[in-house]
Amino acid sequence: MDAAPLETHSLSLTLEDRGATLRLAEALAHCAKSGLVVLLDGPVGAGKTTLARHAIQTLLSRAGRIEDVPSPTFTIVQTYDTPDFETWHADLYRLSSTSELVELGLDIAFETAFCLVEWPDRLGAETPEHLRILLSYGVAEDAREATLNATGAARETLDQLKKVLVA
Repeated sequence: MDAAPLETHSLSLTLEDRGATLRLAEALAHCAKSGLVVLLDGPVGAGKTTLARHAIQTLLSRAGRIEDVPSPTFTIVQTYDTPDFETWHADLYRLSSTSELVELGLDIAFETAFCLVEWPDRLGAETPEHLRILLSYGVAEDAREATLNATGAARETLDQLKKVLVA
C-alpha cells in the first residue's frame, strides 16, 4: 500500500491488490468503535462490500467467531454482535426515501453502533459525522485507489488509520 496524505483530514491510498484492500479493512476494524460511521462509496464492483465484510469478519474473530457476512443488498441492514459494540452493515442502494432510515433504526445506530454504509448518497441531509472511504478502480485488475476523509469526531479515527497505514 502506497500512501500519501492529501491534507489534515484526508488520506490517499493505492491498494495494489485484494490483499491490500483486506489490510485496509483490518486497520479499519482495529479503529472501530461505537458511534463511528464509515461511508463506503464508489462504483459497483469497486470493493465496498469486500472491505465491509472483511472488517466485520476481523471484528468477529476477536470473539473467536467465524460467521458468513452476506451482502445486505436485499435485507438493507445486517447487524452483528461484535465485541464491545454492535456493528451494522447497511446497503442503501434500494432506499427510496430518507424517512426509511428511521424505520430501519439507522438514526439510532449511527450514535450507538459501528456502522458501515454502502451507497451513502442515499442519506442526503441525514448524513452524520463520518469517515468516508471512496474506492475507485486502479491501473491493475485488482488494484484500487482509496481516498479517505473525515468529518467531526471521525477525524480521530482517520488520524489513527494514518499511523497504521502510513507507518
